Amino acid sequence: MIDRARAAGGEAIVCIGESIDTAKRARDIAASHPGYVYFTAGVHPHDAASFDASRDIPQLEELAVRGACAIGECGLDYHYDTAPRGAQRRAFEAQIELAAGTGRPLVVHTRDAEDDTRLAIETAAKKAVVGVLHCFTGSHALAEVALDAAWYVSFSGIITFKNWKDDALLRLIPDGRLLAESDAPYLAPVPNRGKRNEPAWVAHTISRLASARGQSAEEIASLIAANARQFFALGPSGNTALLGDDG
Repeated sequence: MIDRARAAGGEAIVCIGESIDTAKRARDIAASHPGYVYFTAGVHPHDAASFDASRDIPQLEELAVRGACAIGECGLDYHYDTAPRGAQRRAFEAQIELAAGTGRPLVVHTRDAEDDTRLAIETAAKKAVVGVLHCFTGSHALAEVALDAAWYVSFSGIITFKNWKDDALLRLIPDGRLLAESDAPYLAPVPNRGKRNEPAWVAHTISRLASARGQSAEEIASLIAANARQFFALGPSGNTALLGDDG
């Protein structure tokens, strides 16, 4: 999979740790591919019911010390409600505090939780925490709240699906705040929809972004690589993150 990502032009992979266990696995993968694979560490809102700040925050902090380039995937999901909403908010708030304390950005999941996500963005901004709304399919209003806080907005293969109708949202995000992701192994873009997704296929999402925005795919790929480099603080060119992968 990593070889295919390289062959497709991907400069790096950010492997998302959405639980303590997957973050540790992502850390080990990154250690085996230094300079190409990076990792994040967080607790997904689906797992917020079992979140224990006294136990989990020190482990996430240790993962940050050992190289996690962002905190998350964290956030709020009121669509599936697999965890009580109060527990989701508490886990999210604790990870915002961790991001502030470690100087890491946030990778944020939000679904059907726009009011509370807006409040969280405003709280994070007061703490000088920058984040990305990942795999974004929300409203223009929420995107604008994020942009006003100097956050980023990332799009996945969903925008290649035939039922995607909001190209205006794709044009709303300024060049300097735009990201794209695979969200592998989920949401494989057309023409591979329904298959197990992988980072190499983010090229299809980039092409779709380019078409909607009236830019070339090469231009979109270049600016997304630069934005990812800045967001994840990955250093000079050659250590850039263009692709995303859920651990």
